[in-house]
Amino acid sequence: MEEELEPHDTKTATTKVSSEQSSPQETFFNNAEEADVGFSASCLTTAELQQHWRAVKQEFRSIKLLFDIPSARIREQTISKYVVYQIVVIRSGSYDCKRVAIERRYSDFLHLHQELLLDFSEEMEDIVMPRKKMTGNFSEENIAERRVALRDYLSQLYSLRFVRKSQAFQAFFTHQELKAAYNLLRGGRFSRALEGLQTALILQEKLSSHNLTLVIPTLCAILVCQRDLEDFDAAFQTGRRALPTVRRYELGQYHGPLLEALIDLGYSLELPVAQLQDELTRVRDAPHGQASLVSLKELVVQEFV
Repeated sequence: MEEELEPHDTKTATTKVSSEQSSPQETFFNNAEEADVGFSASCLTTAELQQHWRAVKQEFRSIKLLFDIPSARIREQTISKYVVYQIVVIRSGSYDCKRVAIERRYSDFLHLHQELLLDFSEEMEDIVMPRKKMTGNFSEENIAERRVALRDYLSQLYSLRFVRKSQAFQAFFTHQELKAAYNLLRGGRFSRALEGLQTALILQEKLSSHNLTLVIPTLCAILVCQRDLEDFDAAFQTGRRALPTVRRYELGQYHGPLLEALIDLGYSLELPVAQLQDELTRVRDAPHGQASLVSLKELVVQEFV
């Protein structure tokens, strides 16, 4: 399996190293901090800075994901009967305490395979999609065999760098949960929406660690749910978690609305928000900046419409 440099979620100890003993890697990261255009360190607390740069440095640590399909069940509806497979994505190399399960049908796997073949037919020439049998699809023996075959199929896909970074591969694990969560959010069912969003976020963090920006819409949707459930402290912490990435990658669409939400939450929590207000003014007054025309909630509900 091809190895790739991606984040690792283990905690690292802080050690003191003199400038004469600094490694090339440390020098690189120090220079990266100074050259990070668009990132305003003055607006972050020391703890936030440490968390942000820890995430950046961890991008260079090697991890792998394992896929398991521990169970399957038969679902019967009025005019149909099919098998759904429980999929668990596991971060290898350390104890993974964030294990969530999703369910997919064989037809979902088949749709993924067909989508990937459109863009990666050459890369996937040696990967065979487990075939559906003409009879006996609901026998325990055949279901058990297919669980193993589909598990191995996902592992083979993940071994291909361009495939595992593709939108189709990412969407296979999160699109259904995100779409359902956003529908619940638009319907005002914030508790259930929050559950789905948090499940999707865990999977996104594991699968999309090569691109930190992919989790920003989900974090913003979680903030909206937490705020409407009046869990202001959790909402504020979620916003603080998203803000460094929004700054670093200059995600103008989210920058202003996220700052406005954080300022509003800060007032509710009686926290100092002067730095956030100054930053919002700079965003609005920037020559090529984007003025905040919609609220964060308005921005969020436009997803999956």
